[in-house]
Amino acid sequence: MINYGDAIDIINAELSKIEKRTEIVDLLDSLGRILAKDVFSDIDQPPFNNSAMDGIAVKFNSNIKSWAVLGEISAGNFEEYNIDENSCVRIMTGGKIPVNADTVIPIELISDDGDVITLLDDMSIKRNQHIREKASDLHIGMLAIKQDTQIKSNHIPMLATCGVGKVTVYSRLKIGLLVTGDELVEISEKPEGDKIRASNLYTLILAIKEAGHIPVSFGLVGDDRSLTEEKIITALNSDIDIFITTGGVSVGKYDFIKEILQQNDIDEKFWSVNIKPGKPVFFGTYKHNNKHKLVFGLPGNPVSSFVTFLVFVKYTLDKYYNINSNNIVRAELTSDLNKKDGKRHFSRGMLYKKDEQYFVVDSGSHSSGDMAGLSNANCLIVIKEERISPKKGEKIECIVI
Repeated sequence: MINYGDAIDIINAELSKIEKRTEIVDLLDSLGRILAKDVFSDIDQPPFNNSAMDGIAVKFNSNIKSWAVLGEISAGNFEEYNIDENSCVRIMTGGKIPVNADTVIPIELISDDGDVITLLDDMSIKRNQHIREKASDLHIGMLAIKQDTQIKSNHIPMLATCGVGKVTVYSRLKIGLLVTGDELVEISEKPEGDKIRASNLYTLILAIKEAGHIPVSFGLVGDDRSLTEEKIITALNSDIDIFITTGGVSVGKYDFIKEILQQNDIDEKFWSVNIKPGKPVFFGTYKHNNKHKLVFGLPGNPVSSFVTFLVFVKYTLDKYYNINSNNIVRAELTSDLNKKDGKRHFSRGMLYKKDEQYFVVDSGSHSSGDMAGLSNANCLIVIKEERISPKKGEKIECIVI
């Protein structure tokens, strides 16, 4: 059995051997994808001096309070006017500033008599106010968005402004999934007797999608060694990059996944990690047609399966693609936690923010079978190996889920 940190180091080393492939996608299909190269601005942004307000454009003179109106400029409808200190043009937000103008006065500060506009009493103006200057955001050729950025909706305006209709992104990995166990039935069935619904299949398919990759389901299989081995061989020899099984990795009579993997040329890197929940985690590698594949055997318990996917698979994939998901925060405990062993615990909790400070409430249940507790949690409280029973008021690391 190894510690969590050592397990992560091993996974990271093997994951680095998987080639980062790239592809080009349409901008409208780029959300959630990861930029594979830097994006540079092909224009000055903004490309010209423009008004940040609706109002009038004038040539600044602190002694002049009224101006003759020469015309009007709206966004996209520029006309040059020969403005002097005694004249102005009406201008709308985004409108291009005429050559001699250097100040915009908002409409709220003026009275408009039609041909003459006057500054209201007790109002003052400053030179260059309310003007967005050319290239004040970016000069042509400047870095707009850096490589390895995961594209979100707030990145789209910049990509579109840079004329990037096609985006070079990293190809998503194909992650195969096989769920095992005699006790499992499809979620469309009502379980009877000692059966339960196969929640892991749906949980991990969507968790893989949420992580930005492509799930490939190899379905459900009972505790039939021959059929299980057949499905595993099929999965390993497909075009997937990562293979995940759930169930059958512990030491029970029907826990033969580890043995099947070993007998089919899986190079075992570790089995059993000093964590709670999810101790019986298997990790190995497989080579097929010169392709390096990662293999994870996760516990069958739905809570343990979900937690180990997050802290082993998703965590290392995010690191590999340099995704900064900002999902780790430090929070103040609102109650004592009970931990007396030397394992790393990933306990469920409720995280909330008050006065710019994070606080975390222990869920109160740490049973590996408590799916209701998992559903009601919004974080995992991380209690490291050496830490024993953290106390109320202490700071602790939390993984937002």
